[in-house]
Amino acid sequence: MLLNKPVPLYPPYVDLCDFDFDDYPELDKIFSSNEPWWLEQFNWGKIFLTYIGRNKSAHTYERFRNDVERFLLWSFIEKKKPIDQLRKSDLLEYADFCWQPPVDWIGTSNQERFKITNGYSAANELWFPYKIQAPKSLKSDYVIDKKKYRPSQQTLSSMFTAIIVFYNYLMAEDFCIGNPAQIAKKDCRHFIIDSQVKEIKRLTASQWQYVLDTAVAMADEDPMFERNLFVIAALKTLFLRISELSERPNWSPTMGHFWQDDDENWWLKVFGKSRKLRDITVPIDFLPFLERYRSSRGLLGLPSSNENSILVEKVRGQGGMTSRHLRRLVQSVFDQAHENMRRSEGENKALKLKEASAHWLRHTGASMEIERGRPLKDISEDLGHASMATTDTVYVQSENKKRAESGKRRKVD
Repeated sequence: MLLNKPVPLYPPYVDLCDFDFDDYPELDKIFSSNEPWWLEQFNWGKIFLTYIGRNKSAHTYERFRNDVERFLLWSFIEKKKPIDQLRKSDLLEYADFCWQPPVDWIGTSNQERFKITNGYSAANELWFPYKIQAPKSLKSDYVIDKKKYRPSQQTLSSMFTAIIVFYNYLMAEDFCIGNPAQIAKKDCRHFIIDSQVKEIKRLTASQWQYVLDTAVAMADEDPMFERNLFVIAALKTLFLRISELSERPNWSPTMGHFWQDDDENWWLKVFGKSRKLRDITVPIDFLPFLERYRSSRGLLGLPSSNENSILVEKVRGQGGMTSRHLRRLVQSVFDQAHENMRRSEGENKALKLKEASAHWLRHTGASMEIERGRPLKDISEDLGHASMATTDTVYVQSENKKRAESGKRRKVD
């Protein structure tokens, strides 16, 4: 079976752990009818991704799966050369391919890789290795031109990072003797040295006020929305990632993760990126939101340290909410806040609320605290950044505001 168009190679991590070609007859046919090195290197990818899935987060697994899958598909279909025989020039050729892939490798929406047909997993024909989507604020009337696909600098850098890590793993397992991606990265012509002013994706104080007022009004009118209000307030005030409020296989956030020290300071224990636990300071101003949310669930007062109640529970079923469900809660508030602000102040001022995602709330909270003058070190620790240099990318925004303000006063004469 000749492979002339890309097909998905790897299922989600849970399914990869029990992978059997009997369940994937299409893949079995592809690998049994092509060069033996195809199957060998598919298995290299499988072993590597199993390692990633076991030791990293679900998000990290998906990111590495995307890049390894694309790389192997390119080596099978386009390059027709085993990856252990690739050199620096080949990796630069692959970077060119990623910069402008063929349109029949590009999709326009998120799709599952496989669908179940007659009890077996088959490739979803709507899945493609690359994706171009309309801007969130223009989806209704935006015409997508696949020829205009270009990866961001971050996407390109992440691609190289994933392939470098993949090769390093293969070298450690004695499958490869070198890492051509490592030496190719610095010569990739698509990288741009960027010294421009970077705009952090955040809400203005006015836009945030509309979001908060909208969430409060929704909760006051219908207690079902108390959960939306709590999530909105927590993401912004405690600088949380959406995943840090979600139910995960190795962590379930509970009310007991709020705790009070001997000086009556409140903290929240969070399981963050890279499987790191951290304690976040909880401001006094947040406690009324926590109390009203608990009251809506029939829980009295503030949490006790041994309380096992799920932090953000499902309305139907048991357990906590997934990141996807939490994003829906946030989006419902953003949509209503956008409509409220659009009616009051016009579309231009409200437009960012149409573009915003849940992660903007984390940036909004951190940026506002920096502008209020809170020490960068304290904010960095609450954010869970490995170094203050990462936090400084947010801090630069407030400095640029001062720079822009002083720049307005320059004279021509």
